[in-house]
Amino acid sequence: MISTDNQSSVLQLPNGLTLLTEPMRDVKSVSWGLLIPCGPIYEPVRRAGLSALTCEMTIRGAGSRNSREMLRAFENIGCETSESVGIAHTAFSASLLAEGLVPSLELLRDTVRLPHLPEDQLNAAKQVVLQDVYALEDDPYQKMMLELQRNFFPDPWGRSSIGNEKSVVRTSIEDVRQYHADFYQPQGAILSIAGNFDRQTVLDTVGELFGDWMPRKVPRIREKRRETPVVHLPYESTQTQIGVAFPCPPMNSPEYLHAWSSVSVLSGGMSNRLFNELREKRGLCYNAFAAYVTLKDRAGVFSYCGTGSDRAEEALDVLVRELIRLREGIDAAELDLVKIRAKSSLVMQQESTGSRCGSMARDWYQLGRVRSMQEIEAALDALSKKELNDYLASHPAGPFHIVTLGPEPVVGFCANS
Repeated sequence: MISTDNQSSVLQLPNGLTLLTEPMRDVKSVSWGLLIPCGPIYEPVRRAGLSALTCEMTIRGAGSRNSREMLRAFENIGCETSESVGIAHTAFSASLLAEGLVPSLELLRDTVRLPHLPEDQLNAAKQVVLQDVYALEDDPYQKMMLELQRNFFPDPWGRSSIGNEKSVVRTSIEDVRQYHADFYQPQGAILSIAGNFDRQTVLDTVGELFGDWMPRKVPRIREKRRETPVVHLPYESTQTQIGVAFPCPPMNSPEYLHAWSSVSVLSGGMSNRLFNELREKRGLCYNAFAAYVTLKDRAGVFSYCGTGSDRAEEALDVLVRELIRLREGIDAAELDLVKIRAKSSLVMQQESTGSRCGSMARDWYQLGRVRSMQEIEAALDALSKKELNDYLASHPAGPFHIVTLGPEPVVGFCANS
């Protein structure tokens, strides 16, 4: 066992599963989350959406229970569960009262290791997955942002978990079962647990339930860079969705906090720069924001505004101008707001077992260690205006990847790009 601080601990099982635990004695609940290295980056090109379909199939009966009995078993211990698929992982998570932890972990074991994957449930599972595919056509914002992600990150890192209708429909039960056998395995998996529990009991339980889980070799990712910095998606609407992204240091970089803080200046709270410049001062859009998006070894600042199509060129021009203006630096008041918002988030995280559980897993995947709340707060306190402004001056925004979605391309900007 490797101690990371006074509370958190890390145990790496021989099969490659990493267990992160952090007792929180002042709460009555507990949360767990399991990240399995199974996501769109591993999908065959002709099987887009296979990760989401496999995840949906795992909850349709496992171990000695059918799907209805599994749901009832979770409900009987007051366990609120969720499943999701990210770019590199499939995630299973739950929150419940502390006394139900051990039986909930037994149910987790059945779900990921012993799913029935019944052929007679495949079409129903496909319909669930296809709902997200169809809904995307009615969500222009999401459609544009997914294209921006695909455009910005090299393939396969820019892929979406949603897939497409053709690939989901033609996926067979054999595809699902083989994919589960290949990727639902412990090598590189992360199980994090936070809340009110006895650590030794957890160690014994996890060892018993997951210690004999056989690892498989995770295939090497082959990247392919895209060369389309400006893309327009035709869409019948009176509105134009605009997305702009540019690279910045990832979470595992020493400059991570500077990159994250600069995004907070752009888009933190109602006094942020993008909201003020685009909406409050000029009335150009109904919404504008920026987000810091980090993968393990690369990251980007993703910014957005939605505007009337007749003012799209002006809105894009102002948006890009504000991103470029970051290099001029920030003032003391802006830095104070960044720190206040970050510390408020930390306080809420300390009070939520689910939030802490998620942040532990994220830290381990991105950094290879778990940060304490005290470490994060100390780094924020130490961040100075000069240090941040030096970073902004030496890391100007750009080069830009731009995606627009609407009735017409934003010709003026594209012609000058």
